[in-house]
Amino acid sequence: MKVLLSSVFGPYGVDDAYGRKENLMELLHNQVTREQGLFSLRFNHPSFGLYFIAENVNVPTAVLDFPSEKRFIKEIKKGYDYVGVSFIVPNFLKAKRMADLVRKHAPASKIILGGHGTSIPGVDNLIENDHICRGEGVKWFRTLLGEDPERPFKHPNLPSTFGRRVLGAPMKPDTAILIPGVGCPNACRFCCTSHFFGKEYTPYFQTGQELFDLCVQIEKDTGFNEFAIMDENFLKYPDRARDLLQLMEKNGKHYRFSIFSSAETVVEAGVEFLARLGVTFIWIGVESKYEMYEKNRGIELKPLIRELRDHGISVLASAILFLEHHDKETIWEDIRFAVDLESDLVQFMQLGPAPGTALYRDYDKRNILRKDIPYEEWHGQHTIWFDHPHFFPEETEQILREAFRFDYNRQGASLLRMCDTVIRGYRTMAGFEDPYMAKRRELMKQYANKFRPALAGLKRFAHNNRTRRLTEEVIAKYDEELGPKSFKQMVLSAATLAFAHREAGRVSRGKNRYQPRVSRTKYRMSAKDLVVERLKGKKLSNLLELDIKWSQTSVIVKLNGILDKTNAKALGKKIGRYLKKQGGELMVNLDRLEIIEDGALAKLLKKIKRFQGRARIVLAEEAHIVREAIAGLPESLNWLVVTNSQELCRNHERI
Repeated sequence: MKVLLSSVFGPYGVDDAYGRKENLMELLHNQVTREQGLFSLRFNHPSFGLYFIAENVNVPTAVLDFPSEKRFIKEIKKGYDYVGVSFIVPNFLKAKRMADLVRKHAPASKIILGGHGTSIPGVDNLIENDHICRGEGVKWFRTLLGEDPERPFKHPNLPSTFGRRVLGAPMKPDTAILIPGVGCPNACRFCCTSHFFGKEYTPYFQTGQELFDLCVQIEKDTGFNEFAIMDENFLKYPDRARDLLQLMEKNGKHYRFSIFSSAETVVEAGVEFLARLGVTFIWIGVESKYEMYEKNRGIELKPLIRELRDHGISVLASAILFLEHHDKETIWEDIRFAVDLESDLVQFMQLGPAPGTALYRDYDKRNILRKDIPYEEWHGQHTIWFDHPHFFPEETEQILREAFRFDYNRQGASLLRMCDTVIRGYRTMAGFEDPYMAKRRELMKQYANKFRPALAGLKRFAHNNRTRRLTEEVIAKYDEELGPKSFKQMVLSAATLAFAHREAGRVSRGKNRYQPRVSRTKYRMSAKDLVVERLKGKKLSNLLELDIKWSQTSVIVKLNGILDKTNAKALGKKIGRYLKKQGGELMVNLDRLEIIEDGALAKLLKKIKRFQGRARIVLAEEAHIVREAIAGLPESLNWLVVTNSQELCRNHERI
């Protein structure tokens, strides 16, 4: 059994038969900093959900992220039992094309459709498929594959971003993704995420202890101590966050977090709490100056955002354009409202009745959806796809562009504002006297020094006098708080300027598209495949883990995961070599094996058969999977003595 999980094929952000140039694979450059030219923040995100599913099923699984059409065809020809394609609504045609390719080049494979695109009405009949995965994917896949859907979740080790560029300078990944759960109970009528997950929250990790242990493990495995929390409203569950902070303080950890949260939960938690927790970035949906949503009702947003930034927390304020009440005048009232909040970043999204949402059902019932506009246009950054009483679809893209330009001209680049937030936070934290926050201030200083080299480029390429003046004010704050730049910082500033010059030329020539690199990651591989992939320089998850413990009389080897014929043979050879060189006994504990391939246990036993009496197999009474494999052993291996591992514990060190 093998599974392939794939994102849609590229190229991305181009006008072709399958997509549109506005639908980029870059979150901020697509819908936040898109009009900021050289200063736009550039990076890609891995397709997190695919890796999360792959990490949490037992069968060998490959994730193919950002392939070309040709690369996808090459992969599906390898003979997968299931091929999963994840897509959003604007990528409908790409998903359809990929399903057709599977039917043509891998007819024995079953097709699984997943992602927000599966909310399209009638998608079952519009795209070739055998199964459709909607909502939470891990339990769905486990059920499909005959596994226990309720067993604990395992978090993948993944960078939050890749392909990062600031002023054209490449940056190494320094932040890991952290997914505590999916969904949101707020159920805003336009929110496709909330509706996709049934307007409820599904936690993967429910306690602060679980999150803390996860952060410690990811830090150990990757070296990252910063985390982007992919959770629609992380602070909605304050006890979990408070317990996490308590454990961080107790253990002297100073992790840093980027989060999504509603204004109501920020107010409830308190800004000082967020600063202590290590929140450095927060995405807040401000939506409109009119209090249309309960989450913002009665909250003074501008003072709240100012306080967050004064504590070193960058804020992305998200606003919606072309709401029902908007006309030529009121839409600009909301644009000015969003910009006047003085957040680091501003997202303007067109109101989009996405399939599956309450808004879509309402507009469909009222017969005001523009179904003549193809799905490729349903991404919120070009034209609206419904009849608005005051706007035609053809004029909405220009108004959206003008909104972004107004923010940029008024407040300067988001990168400049983020530089300002960091130094403001460093200044504010001087008022805290306890050791934990003193350490936070030192870390804020390091963060400020990372931003500082960008200031020379921000001043040199400032696009108007107002922005140049704002940049000079921020530079003065850095000089006052941190003193003169060190020699290293001057060198970095010069290098950043060189990159900025090159990037500015690239942008001026209209060559402002970066394509994400294709990646292929395999999980639970056989030993043979693992060796081949490691020779290619890839870090992978294998299907069998060994835990070796030493005692006075024997060596105890615990097996975790999946035993297949290939790694069983390799393990048998290792055991044989050990017993040949060493005296004493060796015991193999099979309790934790989740799957045993037919014939794999026999392969292992054949390799250690000649060490009868010194090599023993132990397992607990409840290890039913292992007992079924033992029951199928040939008569020639009846020498095997099965010992209850619980009895063994009474006679040896703890297994």
